[in-house]
Amino acid sequence: MFYKNEFGADFDLGFNLSDYPFLKDKSWHNDISPSFYFNVGSQYYVLWVDHSDPAEREESNSRYLIQKATNEGDEANPEVYSSSGKVCVDSELFDEIHIYFNKIGC
Repeated sequence: MFYKNEFGADFDLGFNLSDYPFLKDKSWHNDISPSFYFNVGSQYYVLWVDHSDPAEREESNSRYLIQKATNEGDEANPEVYSSSGKVCVDSELFDEIHIYFNKIGC
């Protein structure tokens, strides 16, 4: 798992990643937190997961944030970026993220 390599083996996502097999780890050490991409049809999204303790966060975002993304690669070799994507949902609670997944058909 990339996020454990990049952010430490003890980083707590607040959910069991294996319960969401559609999430693909795209975490990178230059990012401020672990990230996972997924798609619904041709629309790509990125889920950002920050520290549970707000004092440990670099920015003032909520713990969980989903934003629209673009795939600059192809289906076989995706290159998913969300730097200018619209924020779809942000929350301190993963339950709200789970609800959003259901709403958009994940």
